[in-house]
Amino acid sequence: MKKTLNWGILGTSFISGEMADAIIEEGNTRLYSVAGRSVERLMEFANKYDIKNTFTDFDALIKDQDVDIIYIALPNHLHHEYVIKAASAGKAVLCEKSLSIDMPKTHSALAAVSDNNTFFAEGLMYLTHPFIDAIAKTIKAGAIGEIKSISGQYCAAIEQFVNPDSKGALYNLGCYPASLMHLLIKQQFTSEVSDNYQINASGLRGGDGNICESAATVQYSNGITCQLHTAENYGLHAAFTVLGSEGSLVLTSNPWLPGANANSFTITKYEQQSETITVEADGNGFLYQVKLIREALEQGHKNLQRPAATAQDSEQIMKLLTDWEAATLATLDQ
Repeated sequence: MKKTLNWGILGTSFISGEMADAIIEEGNTRLYSVAGRSVERLMEFANKYDIKNTFTDFDALIKDQDVDIIYIALPNHLHHEYVIKAASAGKAVLCEKSLSIDMPKTHSALAAVSDNNTFFAEGLMYLTHPFIDAIAKTIKAGAIGEIKSISGQYCAAIEQFVNPDSKGALYNLGCYPASLMHLLIKQQFTSEVSDNYQINASGLRGGDGNICESAATVQYSNGITCQLHTAENYGLHAAFTVLGSEGSLVLTSNPWLPGANANSFTITKYEQQSETITVEADGNGFLYQVKLIREALEQGHKNLQRPAATAQDSEQIMKLLTDWEAATLATLDQ
């Protein structure tokens, strides 16, 4: 008889609730414990989800021998610290995106995962959904020919809700189009191409001093040019287009928040009629994230499989984000 895996959640934010709902819906693992700094919010969260084990000390939850999986739902600048602690305690780790806010912290976190040979996944939950799998397979099958250019955008008015230490729009929102671009470029071309690029960017600072908006041009070593844009101080808009040698793929629903239905993209062969493809699913990206993590752990894997992000992918996505940040700051500081 296999053991029911126990989740321990660090943090009681909105995203913790999304994960708690998904854990309950998936139904094959258990919401076992939760930790939060605010006693009032902690008890409200625990009561809502009928969680018996509560902690105001994050370290105490991590050390609980009955916890199998730690979900880190804390602000970005705290992620690496608790990845290290959870991995060192031998726990499986799901760390909310973005993995960190700089490369030294990223390397420290992933080194702890490697040294302790523990499971790790970054919470880019949309990548676990069948919608993204369908997009990746369609492009791999040559439906639009070879990728020539990509443009991706995500804007949402979240600036007032995020911790200033999480470093702004790039790490809160830009990580979505950047990670999908990374997936598709890496799928079609060699690592020598996907790891070698130049970035030029411009942007604006928000009231907290962080980058609140930025537009970037990314040119890969094989000449492929891509564009990224994000903003966290206005709108709710998602867009992603892939231009190929024979046609285009345009996402006609929000790829960052795929659900059970209405997930669609359009394939257009140049100068021909378009075909819209709809992908039905059992639920949202959080549900599939929980399901795939459970299956991976039951099978003894240390990573999710692509199109979900592996630990190596998370490192490369963080490199892309930090390079985007540096390019933006270079123009802002002129």
